[in-house]
Amino acid sequence: MSTAADGANGAVDNPANANQEPNALTNGNRVRTWSRLELTEIDAYDRLGYTFSTFKKWTILSVIFVVQCSMNFNAAVYGNAVDNMAEHFDISLQTARVGQAVFLIAYAFGCELWAPWSEEFGRRPILQLSLGLVNIWQLPCALAPNFATIVVGRMLGGLSSAGGSVTLGMVADMWEPDDQQYAVAFIVLSSVGGSVLGPVFGAFSQKYLSWRWIFWLQLLFGLATQFLHWIAVPETRATILLDREAKRRRRAGQTKIFGPNELKEKRISVSEVLTIWYRPFEMFFCEPIVLCLSLLSGFSDALIFTFLESYSPVFKQWNFGTIALGMTFVPLLIGYFIAYFSFFPVIRRHRAIRKKNPDALSPEARLWWLLYIAPLETIGLFGFAWTSLGPPHVHWIAPLLFSTLIAIANVRGFLWSPTKHVQYQLEWPSLILGFLAFIVTIPIYIFYWKGPEVRARSKFAQTLACDRKILGERRRRSVIESLPAGPKQNADKETSEA
Repeated sequence: MSTAADGANGAVDNPANANQEPNALTNGNRVRTWSRLELTEIDAYDRLGYTFSTFKKWTILSVIFVVQCSMNFNAAVYGNAVDNMAEHFDISLQTARVGQAVFLIAYAFGCELWAPWSEEFGRRPILQLSLGLVNIWQLPCALAPNFATIVVGRMLGGLSSAGGSVTLGMVADMWEPDDQQYAVAFIVLSSVGGSVLGPVFGAFSQKYLSWRWIFWLQLLFGLATQFLHWIAVPETRATILLDREAKRRRRAGQTKIFGPNELKEKRISVSEVLTIWYRPFEMFFCEPIVLCLSLLSGFSDALIFTFLESYSPVFKQWNFGTIALGMTFVPLLIGYFIAYFSFFPVIRRHRAIRKKNPDALSPEARLWWLLYIAPLETIGLFGFAWTSLGPPHVHWIAPLLFSTLIAIANVRGFLWSPTKHVQYQLEWPSLILGFLAFIVTIPIYIFYWKGPEVRARSKFAQTLACDRKILGERRRRSVIESLPAGPKQNADKETSEA
């Protein structure tokens, strides 16, 4: 077995030398020996995102709020270019909307495709790469000589959008599981809010500028967002920070210390990538809780893009122009903020309970407030349906009020969008959506009351509970602190005692 001096002469500079050690201990694809010790979270907890100051955490999160807004802005603002693109390229409105659908579908897969890389190489470089690629793909769309170029550019833009797989991962980097609620709610607000900002600002571009400016606006927003992220957001991924701290300690003389990635034989394998990509889909089809709540979330997201299509025929009955139609999305934004702040008392109450007894609340307790606001989606859709009859039966404020109720329930995709809305009586598409909303809401109540039984039969739920317990035990256990201090460690200890 190598000594500390051996490590200083060879192993320090070449982590792969771990493979040459006798009696090596292997964990996954990491190789440890007694002369090469892994720096764990408990050994360097003060260097991780969990210990960032509150101001630093929320500064980072505010920039991530802008990042998430920009991604969803890109998804939604396209609708304001549809009419003018259809005229310019002499295509039907239905064909022009393909660019919207392609982006959304690609975006859904893009979120999953970026996930393993941010876990392995860090949040900061992956988000920078994602934002940079999204900005690049705006150029062929803005300069497109034909509609096919726009479809390809939109597809690549969707695939390049990292989305929640990275932004919500950063929340997990900086807050412990029981303290994440405020931060998660903030990121969810940015996601739904960005989708509404698209048609609001896009309306002005549609009225006063060429359709190409829809893509130039996305590029300008994206460049500003990427620059803001570059200057204001540091790395937060724990394994990356541990690697950096291990290198710093080796430079200070603690030659046995290595970060988790430095002890890997391979940085990331094809099988690991495929497993990370495959697991969400396996959970979707095999886990009832994941399936039902994903359908609810997807349905709620789909409503945003459905409204991009349905608002025009509904409010044109009251002679709303382009700008006025854009402003009809403001009540949705108001509803999102109402929902966001409505969760605060619930979060405070749950925190107070967990402070007294960490095990007092079951996972299903997080569904409690949804029991009351989820029905607002069905109520809002039925109300929107029967108030979309137009003048002289109803004032235009009525459907906007009901859309606010829908938005309140929406803070928690892509299923169906009635692009041929005007061919039917306007109330029927919203009524159908109302019935669907009722159906996808039912599982909330089932899981709230029967959640423990469902989790007991779920292999994933049991695995997650076991992994969380192991992680907690690992954080409490430090191999490094249990070793005799070397010359440098003794010197550091004496200095600190003095």
